[in-house]
Amino acid sequence: MIEVHQGPAWVDPARPAPARIYDYLLRGKHNFESDRAAAERIMSLVPEIRDCAWANRGFHQRAAKWIAERGIRQFIDIGSGLPTVGNTHEVVQFVNPACRVVYVDNDPMVAEHSQELLDDPDRTRVVQADLRQPGALLAHPDLRDLIDFSQPAGLLMTAVVHFVSDASNPWGLVARYMGELAPGSYLSLSHLTDDQKPPRSVAEFRRVFDHATAQMHFRSRPEVERLFDGLELVPPYGKGTAGWLCYAGDWGADDPGLADSDGSRWLYSGVARLP
Repeated sequence: MIEVHQGPAWVDPARPAPARIYDYLLRGKHNFESDRAAAERIMSLVPEIRDCAWANRGFHQRAAKWIAERGIRQFIDIGSGLPTVGNTHEVVQFVNPACRVVYVDNDPMVAEHSQELLDDPDRTRVVQADLRQPGALLAHPDLRDLIDFSQPAGLLMTAVVHFVSDASNPWGLVARYMGELAPGSYLSLSHLTDDQKPPRSVAEFRRVFDHATAQMHFRSRPEVERLFDGLELVPPYGKGTAGWLCYAGDWGADDPGLADSDGSRWLYSGVARLP
């Protein structure tokens, strides 16, 4: 039997949530039976989805480390999800212990379980907020306490924008957040795609989230590229190569050929600099 940590009293355990489904795919324990059932349903339709989750996690860690190695000392991790191995602050503070990280998620369980990260509130904070409400998120006192908006920052939006509908204008939201940051800041972003995927698998994948706390919105490569408008895409394979989007497992991989997988190909990823 899987040990499950209970969430806040106001969380409905019968309704699956993206952060908890992702946690289960990463073999975490912060999830309910509804989340496990949803994840198992997805895996029955898309067997490589667990590999997709791990490929996404690897991209997140490599990109955060790479940005920290460029001298960035403050990070905003929107859609951070539940605590797991290799959390953002652990990755970037390994590069430089002075790095500061603000985790942001709209799931109340994330806020509750992430309190264990707060051994140093001068370097790490957790904010419960919705990325679709940038005014409230950007004005949050914990964010303002830790992030100096006059200096470059790293904005991490890993596997979260695909939960924003077209009606909520994901392109405008990403532009709004980047517009608040100083020149020299970086955006790291990954996004699910249905490009070249079996239509039935895509439809059933989406249907699993119909009754979840957030719905899924797959996007094409051109639609994901639009999220980086006005930014300078970083070459995913190092100096001497072109800046472009790639699959999640490929970005920054020591061996892109080995990193390429069916699971990785469900996600476009990219890192870009604000000029």
